[in-house]
Amino acid sequence: MKFAKLAVAAVALAATPALANDQVVTGVTVTGPEGNAVGTIVSVENGTAVLDTGKHQVPLAVSMYGVGEAGPTITVTKAQLDGMIDAQLAEAAAKRDAALVVDAAVVDAANAPLGTVLEIDGDNIVVARGGDEANKVTLLREYFSATDTGLMARLTNAQIDAAMAQAAPAADATGE
Repeated sequence: MKFAKLAVAAVALAATPALANDQVVTGVTVTGPEGNAVGTIVSVENGTAVLDTGKHQVPLAVSMYGVGEAGPTITVTKAQLDGMIDAQLAEAAAKRDAALVVDAAVVDAANAPLGTVLEIDGDNIVVARGGDEANKVTLLREYFSATDTGLMARLTNAQIDAAMAQAAPAADATGE
């Protein structure tokens, strides 16, 4: 299951606002406009409830839930919600893939320079760190996103360094 961090269209999910919807609690089943289950709330924190549809985990503001006789409601069905998230994820993947080209500049998750794309081999993306072809790192395609300013790795330089440091002793032990 993917945790959808993309915003779902607020207009499509607008619910009758309640001052305090005490029905929105962890473990409760949320129903849609036809009374069918949409999913289960798996967490509630800082005004956001994460709704697990079985396919996606969707963060929605507590204010987006309506009050129903059997518990909280939203104004879309499970199929509609999953379809919206699928469409948003597909659009994000298409943008990422369009931006993911050899020689593209890459920043890390903290928006610091990471390097340039040196090679694309299926889902393996080789990045020359700092533009230095001798200092390469391979990341999976899923760790990249397209932003308004270009290509971003969803890891920081520090996270990459830590992962490489952990991998080095294992490679040394196997003689590779």
